[in-house]
Amino acid sequence: MQARTTAEVRDAFVDFFVAKGCVHHPSASLLSTDPTTLFTVAGMSQFKDMFLGRGTLPFTRAVTCQKCMRTNDILNVGRTPRHHTFFEMLGNFSFNDYFKREAITWAWEFLTTVLGLDRERLWVSVHHDDDAAWDIWAKEVGFPERRMVRLGDGDNFWPADAPTEGPLGPGGCCSEIFWDFEPESPAGGDPGNDPGNRFVEIWNLVFPQFNVCEPKVEGRYTLNDLGRTNIDTGAGLERLACVVQGQRNNFDTDLFRGILAAVSQIVDRPYLPQADPASPEGEGNVHMRRIADHVRGITMAIVDGARPGNTGAGYIIRRLIRRAVLDVDHLGVEDPCLAAVVPAVIAAMGSAYPEITARQDLVAETLTCEERQFRSTLRRGLDLLQR
Repeated sequence: MQARTTAEVRDAFVDFFVAKGCVHHPSASLLSTDPTTLFTVAGMSQFKDMFLGRGTLPFTRAVTCQKCMRTNDILNVGRTPRHHTFFEMLGNFSFNDYFKREAITWAWEFLTTVLGLDRERLWVSVHHDDDAAWDIWAKEVGFPERRMVRLGDGDNFWPADAPTEGPLGPGGCCSEIFWDFEPESPAGGDPGNDPGNRFVEIWNLVFPQFNVCEPKVEGRYTLNDLGRTNIDTGAGLERLACVVQGQRNNFDTDLFRGILAAVSQIVDRPYLPQADPASPEGEGNVHMRRIADHVRGITMAIVDGARPGNTGAGYIIRRLIRRAVLDVDHLGVEDPCLAAVVPAVIAAMGSAYPEITARQDLVAETLTCEERQFRSTLRRGLDLLQR
């Protein structure tokens, strides 16, 4: 396997699918135009109308690297190897064009031929009702069935559990590809039974051929066949780069190394990735990773037009800044300092998103102003508590 930087993985993915006839379409803004979400949360978000057959984009195949923001797992950020608030989702799409066979075989080709991943460390899951996907993997790709599992709606339908819980809109069965960090482990573990984070999902092949809609009958929404063969695939760039670089934690990749070095400098303590998680050094690592993650996400969101506020997306940005300030405070820094991390974020992300370089001063000023206001509030609260 050839070691690649995160930027090289991103470029290789786009180049591969452009060669397959996909149009390289730009990332949508982080600020969502979908009334059901505050931020863009997935690569397919900007293509909902295309999946439903009412979009007007002049192509039927696309490849993107989509900026995404999710905060539903925010308590895990910094504590697990792969949770982030901001992340990049690599995606290739078909709007009534190619379908399962091409999506599956191209994913396999990219992972094993272009990136050179070890075939013996890859696993596959499919929806328990999707015999077509199973047969393509087993009979056409030649993937060994001993490393294939059938799972239900929670794991292999997208959106997860949509047939019973929603949301309404395009959806379908999916097939996921996993990397095995511990191939030498005794038999018995698989991606559907993994309490120890042995496996990481690196690719999700979604086949959105249904419209999940009302009415709900016996606890399940109606799945109306769209009459279209759509494809929505997503590969988390941070996870894929982690695997390609031989790491087990996304924060140990080249993407975060410089950002964490900047955090280390402002808090005046080393980042020790091998420290015992239960030790003071390990807990310090959690705070530092969270600062790195939050400042990266805040930077990208501000550049796309978000501003700290009391409602909507602005409220999320304000909370992220305040969480980062509390982490810095916990590590003994009492003066505004988060803006000092922004140049490292730009060094890591600026080649792919040059707009963040052009708006660096705006990000720094916004962060500093918000941090000062929050620190003033904290001091007043502490004074009141002491009195």
